[in-house]
Amino acid sequence: MLITGLAGALCVFAFAPFGWWPLEILGLATLFYQVLRSTSVKAAALIGWAFVTGWTVAGVHWLYVSMHTYGGMPAPLAALAVLLLGAAMGLYGAAAMAAAFWLRKRWTLPLPAANLLMFPAVWALFEWVRGWLFTGFPWLSSGYAHNHSPLAGFAPIIGVYGLGWLAAVIAGALLLLLHRSRLRAAGLAVGVCVAGVGLGFLQWTYPEGKPISVRLLQGNIPQDEKFNGAKIVSNMKLYQEAITAAPADLIATPETAIITLQQQLPPDYLPGIAQFLNKTNSNLILGIFTADSQTAYFNSVIGIPAKLGSGYYRYDKHHLVPYGEFIPYGFRWFVNLMSIPLGDMTSGREIQPAFAIKDQRVLPNICYEDLFGEEIAAQLNHPAQDQKPATMLLNTSNLAWFGDTIAIPQHLQISQMRTLETGRPMLRATNTGATAIINGDGKVVQQLPVNTFGALAASVQGMAGSTPYILWGNKLFLALTALSLAGAWFWAKRSKNQPKAA
Repeated sequence: MLITGLAGALCVFAFAPFGWWPLEILGLATLFYQVLRSTSVKAAALIGWAFVTGWTVAGVHWLYVSMHTYGGMPAPLAALAVLLLGAAMGLYGAAAMAAAFWLRKRWTLPLPAANLLMFPAVWALFEWVRGWLFTGFPWLSSGYAHNHSPLAGFAPIIGVYGLGWLAAVIAGALLLLLHRSRLRAAGLAVGVCVAGVGLGFLQWTYPEGKPISVRLLQGNIPQDEKFNGAKIVSNMKLYQEAITAAPADLIATPETAIITLQQQLPPDYLPGIAQFLNKTNSNLILGIFTADSQTAYFNSVIGIPAKLGSGYYRYDKHHLVPYGEFIPYGFRWFVNLMSIPLGDMTSGREIQPAFAIKDQRVLPNICYEDLFGEEIAAQLNHPAQDQKPATMLLNTSNLAWFGDTIAIPQHLQISQMRTLETGRPMLRATNTGATAIINGDGKVVQQLPVNTFGALAASVQGMAGSTPYILWGNKLFLALTALSLAGAWFWAKRSKNQPKAA
């Protein structure tokens, strides 16, 4: 169990900022090997639990910063909370490996069928379940490690969970290198990688309209000052000056750049900015809290167009963060241990319109939302109000909650995966980083240094068209894993009828 937990923890180096993606494949191979050596369902479950617990605690240890440094939770409790989160995520690994052990015994699976078909499918399916059950926690899903690996070409087809499945297939193939089927296993692993490289040359989307000029603002406001009442006015002035410093077709601020409700702003604040936008033919997306009533308030962005006709555009965050933005039933006591403001918000609509700017249509998502690729794909496949699909994505974030940690490059890597899946560029406007522009091929083409104040200016080309992932979301991935399990069952049945062929 200790070895497997360490193998899981070391997988953190497969993700950004390190990018040693082969480590993840080796880690999964270690997991599968240990389960193959298990003697009971319980032992297999403990191995899976240890692996995913180590994976989670090492990968998201930076949550300690938000809870202790900025949330005011006592250090031992904050550390315990991270450990408990890891242990809870470990239950998915326990269920996956218990199921894998049981299926192998139940079906009497030959080793190649177990390693190439059953283990990868079960692992990937439980990662997918982790991505939506209890609102989901898909951070560090295994496919994210492969945005620059040979598997990246599969992302527009089967998405991040599909990449995790293929990584697990290769891990299973590694375990067969000493088996008599080693040549076929090696051929499969090499073939998957070669196919991924080849698919990377396909262009699923195409340029639409003319490029627009953008300015992405990075305020670099320390988190302990962001909600400080004495700093609210100076922070509002900082963003007002940054917005009006230079024109652009699109100027975008980070998430909650303005921490007061829109209704509480000084009466001349937004009109003053709108006057600049009108004069320079610029458009603004501003991160701010909004409210529809005394009990319904939202983490939003509002869009102020160059020419005010039908009023402001508004996008409300739909996929909220548990404990940070909404309080799950029965956990008020936990949130009360922290002094994080605005802990229970209202969720926006699942499908919301894009913000039209010249020839382009910009679809926002706020911070944590870009972990949910299928939700973004659904908005592109079925756009609101009979619009054409958005041509570029915009993520506004405030990762100052997590300090100067690996959370920042990890989130940038997540955004890169969304561009691979959708073929759309992603603009990122963040408080402390990573403020960046990612093209439709998943490459970061421009980025501001983290933890600095600045504005990232560029010209960005919007893209139209649909990838298979936009059209089908995770359906193709689920179909492939189902076929994989069916293939394992059929292989086992055939082996029973022809023992010598096994």
